[in-house]
Amino acid sequence: MTAPEPIRVLVVEDDPVAADAHVLYVNRVPGFEATATAHTAAEARRALDRGPVDLILLDLNLPDGHGLALARSLRAAGHKADVIAVTSARDLTVVREGVSLGVIQYVLKPFTFATLRDRLTRYAEFRSAAGEATGQDEVDRALATLRAPAPATLPKGLSGPTLERVTRTLRDAPPDGLTAAAAADLTGLSRITARRYLEHLVDTGRAARSPQYGQVGRPELVYRWLPPS
Repeated sequence: MTAPEPIRVLVVEDDPVAADAHVLYVNRVPGFEATATAHTAAEARRALDRGPVDLILLDLNLPDGHGLALARSLRAAGHKADVIAVTSARDLTVVREGVSLGVIQYVLKPFTFATLRDRLTRYAEFRSAAGEATGQDEVDRALATLRAPAPATLPKGLSGPTLERVTRTLRDAPPDGLTAAAAADLTGLSRITARRYLEHLVDTGRAARSPQYGQVGRPELVYRWLPPS
């Protein structure tokens, strides 16, 4: 029995370092192969003309145009590859426009390998569905596979609501950031607990830490929210 053909992915990302990381991520997921990379909309069009692509991992902030404009032109040209949008934009108007153009999922930057792996795995399950649905329930289950990813698992001892509270506090902090003690005061948590959540934000690429040197004693760590790039 021959193995099924891998799902061919075109990675469209203007940042070469991020593009390389996305290619590595895609190739680590069984059943997927990054077959081409493009850093501009023009390069993406040429890559699609060179060979078949099943899925486009599409950055929306391209140097020669918006990613949705590219998606629109590809549909007009008859390209049928599915699109997963990769973006730092959180504008729901953009999300709605993307849905109308056939964008099947959005992945917000910065993201981890686990996040992309979940989206790709669900896409593969949705893509593999074949035959005629027996009823509405089966159609709903197929769409749920694609549209309702499982929530990311937090490290033991962390909770989603508390993480959201710390995230909001850090995001609203002054540009020079917050210490764990300051975050604890603002959130009503202990300093140790606040620091655990702040360190999680650093580990997931959503915050940065740096030492702050005072008059005496050891330097204190200051945490800053990293704006979308």
